[in-house]
Amino acid sequence: MKAVQILMEEHQNILRMLKVIRTLSLHIFNTKEVYNEGFYQIIDFIKNYADKFHHGKEEDILFEKMSTELGPAIKNGPIFGMLSEHDLGRLFANNLQEALKNLENGEEEAKMDIIVNAIAYADLLERHIFKEDTAIFTFAEKQLKNETHEEINKLFHETEITLDAIYTEKKYIGILEELEEYCKTL
Repeated sequence: MKAVQILMEEHQNILRMLKVIRTLSLHIFNTKEVYNEGFYQIIDFIKNYADKFHHGKEEDILFEKMSTELGPAIKNGPIFGMLSEHDLGRLFANNLQEALKNLENGEEEAKMDIIVNAIAYADLLERHIFKEDTAIFTFAEKQLKNETHEEINKLFHETEITLDAIYTEKKYIGILEELEEYCKTL
């Protein structure tokens, strides 16, 4: 299914950003210096690329179609688990943003909250992506009807137009590459 391939390719970009998160978190741990601008770029990437652009397609299209076609056992089991992890990731991202604001307001211990929430997000998403790539997506490819695959692909195409996929990919891969280059200097 083309849609699943798109999601898996986006996962690779998200995994690259998780490495950046770990590198910048380790930098805080070792030096007590926070690259605020970099963390704000990470939050932008998380909220607009990983969540709105990527998770939006998963939640609103793939998971919805899987739940409808494959029934309550899928909807209330694996899909519910994936949605819960999406929500937990949003919590960590919001906490990270709040910690950055607290640091800007002079709260030195906010550095600890930055590290904790950044690493919690990275760990959660690494495990989450593994489960989706190796279980959820594989299951969808094998179990969904051909007509459903075609409908999902059509909906993905429409969503990519709505979300201006070319611009979104260019913008957020650019941010990712910039942060990767910065991390090489640490």
